[in-house]
Amino acid sequence: MSREPLKVAVRTAKKTRDAARGALLWGYEQRLGRAVKAHGRMPRHLGLILDGNRRFARAAGMEREMGYEFGIDKAHEVLQWCLELGIPAVTIWVLSTDNITRDPEEVRHLMGLFDREARNLARDPRIHGNRVRVRAIGQHQEFPGNVLEALRELEEKTADYDGMLLNIAVGYGGREEIVDAVKQHLSEQAAAGKALEDVIAALEPEHISAHLYTAGTPDPDFIIRTSGEIRLSGFMLWQSVYSEYYFCDVYWPGFRRVDFLRALRDFQGRERRFGK
Repeated sequence: MSREPLKVAVRTAKKTRDAARGALLWGYEQRLGRAVKAHGRMPRHLGLILDGNRRFARAAGMEREMGYEFGIDKAHEVLQWCLELGIPAVTIWVLSTDNITRDPEEVRHLMGLFDREARNLARDPRIHGNRVRVRAIGQHQEFPGNVLEALRELEEKTADYDGMLLNIAVGYGGREEIVDAVKQHLSEQAAAGKALEDVIAALEPEHISAHLYTAGTPDPDFIIRTSGEIRLSGFMLWQSVYSEYYFCDVYWPGFRRVDFLRALRDFQGRERRFGK
């Protein structure tokens, strides 16, 4: 007796089950979205640690580079979600100072992606239509010239915008940021003719804050990290002293809108005490 009719029946049942699950998830996502919007409290500054691109590719049996491509697509998608919800400032961490020491071929590929995507963002109608100001923060001295040019062009084309602020943390490390801020403060004080002992005696936290890469932006009140890792890895060490954290098990390219909404609902349910 042929097993083909049975196989067809099994495939049909699976498709029906998957469609039902998809419909249920869509319905849940819609209800969750309405609840998050109705609550109204959104982060003033959202930090996103985009982790898990390579592991996503490995788990799917794809080349490493494809994980980054899917990760870029996801970043564009999440940007749209943030725009729709009216989140004023977003910082996405796409490359750490530690990542620079990875396999040279991988780093070259990433630099090519940064060049391409910075130029794409500079032409993106959503950026200009929503007046998104984009800044690249981090240490870029060793980046190739074409990448520096692309990042500079993106910043210049959006410098006067007053909509969402999008910080792209690339070549970024929290310790390096603090060291750079201290150096800049000391340099300014020295240029003003201040004696070192006077600078030390007068030093206050706000002097460091004023020279951070994110100076002038509210500290992040909510930070999401994907991939299941439960650590900051140096992300905004100074600014995150009172941040709320959310760690999501899914790899970044697989981060769904329902995952995003769940994180925001969790944030909305927290009572922030700021150490009091």
